[in-house]
Amino acid sequence: MKILKKGTLEVICGSMFSGKTEELIRRMRRAQIAQLKTQVFKHSLDHDRTATESLRSHAGDKLAAIAIDTSANLKEMILDDTQVIGIDEVQFFSPELCIVIQELLDAGKKVIVSGLDLDFRGVPFGCIPPLLALADKVIKLKAVCIICGEDAQFTQRVVDGKPAKFSDPIIMVGAEERYQARCRSCYQIDKKPQEIELES
Repeated sequence: MKILKKGTLEVICGSMFSGKTEELIRRMRRAQIAQLKTQVFKHSLDHDRTATESLRSHAGDKLAAIAIDTSANLKEMILDDTQVIGIDEVQFFSPELCIVIQELLDAGKKVIVSGLDLDFRGVPFGCIPPLLALADKVIKLKAVCIICGEDAQFTQRVVDGKPAKFSDPIIMVGAEERYQARCRSCYQIDKKPQEIELES
């Protein structure tokens, strides 16, 4: 009996400005050079930074992409002969994305996703935690702390020049005008996630 070869999942994660989209673009271009059939998607929430028909990194790299807003949209748009699938800004998708990705892996597809592993509060973001657990390979990137120059793994949201509050809305699309990369020492938030858990 012939065994169907399953696909693989790679997760690229880190703070804002760590080069996640740039790395996803690089990997998708390698697949295209290898003459593999590819499809690239991004969450439509990311419209402030990039055009809806492409991925664009903060460094300016660009790759054609399809903007979608639900896991169901993704499932509908995957072509049978697609071999490698790239998905940017996966933190914005619902947990159902994990089910769709598992189905793609079972069908033998290679899936490469990128997204924020922590939100501005320092809390694991959206569907990233289960995807990290499912991943065959994890690439965790670091940015440069805007305050001290050390490796940065946190995304600091800034409102009127001051750190945002833990109770602020989780999703607020923006770039340098709203967010900074910071190291653990320079990152600031008025409450830690574990303090909220203790209060509840």
